[in-house]
Amino acid sequence: MNWDVSGKVALVTGASSGIGRALAIAVAKAGAKVAIVGRSEERLDAVNQELGGDALVLSADLTVPAEVDRVAADAIAHFGQIDILLANAGLYVPGDVVDGDPDAWDELLNVNVNSVFRLVNRVLPQMTARRSGEIIITSSVSGHQAIHWEPIYSASKHAIQSFTHGLRRQVAPHNVRVGAIAPGVVLNPLWGFADADAIDEKVAAHEGMRSEDVAEAVMFMLTRPPHVTVRDLVLLPQNQDI
Repeated sequence: MNWDVSGKVALVTGASSGIGRALAIAVAKAGAKVAIVGRSEERLDAVNQELGGDALVLSADLTVPAEVDRVAADAIAHFGQIDILLANAGLYVPGDVVDGDPDAWDELLNVNVNSVFRLVNRVLPQMTARRSGEIIITSSVSGHQAIHWEPIYSASKHAIQSFTHGLRRQVAPHNVRVGAIAPGVVLNPLWGFADADAIDEKVAAHEGMRSEDVAEAVMFMLTRPPHVTVRDLVLLPQNQDI
């Protein structure tokens, strides 16, 4: 499919690997200028090379509020505006609550929830002022049902779903579109998959998706006609038993 977002500026968080990397590549290929955000500057530089070396690289720890503010400010200062926010950065912590680490939960909530709230708050004024903007937040099938082996992660994605739905209604009069992409099992490093052969095997068995599958779905959302909003898109491998 020939998606087209030529002339747009996209800010992609969690862009150093997995879905974020695939998103950055997809929007750049479709003509956007791209700012990529992640913790590892070295890994971001590698992604930037894949993009042709023209991306704005913003290394940041999104658990720190001032770092979230800096990312938004630097991207707007560099490009003049942000047309597309792909709020994708996230952590994954499974396990039973009784054995859990509340400090790890705090870190997860700071990235998966608080940084998203704050980043949207920082980029939204220039979108509403121009009456133009796209915000897509990476949720999860866990945001649509509570999964018992990952209750903290599920809670974080339920928060994202509520935020997305409320935000969409607030900003619709300003011509800003908001949606959530909610994938099931994605075969990337966040889920412990890095070996290409293992990924191919899972894909062949319809037990997992590639990060590129998610990116393609996001490009579909971004390129709908102006009068169409895809509020939620749940994407599952065909054999996922959920």
